Amino acid sequence: MVPRVPRRIDRAPLSDAQPRDEGSGAHGRYLGDLYHFLLVSSWSRLLTLLGLLYVGSNCLFAIAYLVADNSIQGGRPGSFADAFFFSVQTMATIGYGSLLPRTLWANILVTIESLVGLLGLAVLTGLIFAKFSRPTARVLFSRVALVAPWEGVPSLIFRMANERGNQIVEAHVHVVLARNETTAEGEVFRRLHDLNLVRDQTALFAFSWTAIHPIGDASPLHEATQALLAESEAEIIVSLTGLDESFSEIVHARHSYRAGDIIWGARFADVLSRLPDGRPYIDYTRFHEIVRIAASGN
Repeated sequence: MVPRVPRRIDRAPLSDAQPRDEGSGAHGRYLGDLYHFLLVSSWSRLLTLLGLLYVGSNCLFAIAYLVADNSIQGGRPGSFADAFFFSVQTMATIGYGSLLPRTLWANILVTIESLVGLLGLAVLTGLIFAKFSRPTARVLFSRVALVAPWEGVPSLIFRMANERGNQIVEAHVHVVLARNETTAEGEVFRRLHDLNLVRDQTALFAFSWTAIHPIGDASPLHEATQALLAESEAEIIVSLTGLDESFSEIVHARHSYRAGDIIWGARFADVLSRLPDGRPYIDYTRFHEIVRIAASGN
């Protein structure tokens, strides 16, 4: 029996290879593509934002109702609570009948708020459906990457596991080294180098996958040390793509390793074990464990 993969995922920091928005620029980007921002937000963030928007809009309509005194029949004059709950009933098209619009101003607001409520419900329904129907990968990456001998050659090694119960077919891994380099003109430039793997694709990614990049003479990591990687603000960026067999849709996952996440002179603990009856199984509780080996040229 193969145990379930742990549900915990270590989230990677934003890659330095991507531009970072600061100040008003970040807010402008989010507001400029609000739908995408909400679509990729976590459920907790989305529900919090929607709750705040719902309460805030009802507060604004409640204040508008209070602009004209006695605009709500059955409500107490000047009562914000009555105006707020009347707004909730109007926006949700509930209409208990105990609170009614009394004036022309109140009827105009009811008309506007009803339209806002209907449009908001349509947008919210589409957004939630899109989040539920959008296939996503759930890939667990090892917390660290290692530099250790592999087939007699120093190699960069990290491993991945598929956390979902499905299978990813025709999976492909692309690994890039991003670091600061100085040009002949003396300018500091952020340069990307592809890191070739022993095996960068697999027909079926169901359980675990160990990625290996041999550090030969042609490798961008040749003669690199942890100090040199830290000095150049190096980062190993991993991108995995594949076809989700359940939805027949492309899914992807991304992770990155900074200089401090790369360990020399260690290997990953073996996660392959056997049950008492001799059947093999993968022990994912040891997925992040490493075993120190003899020092290797760092």
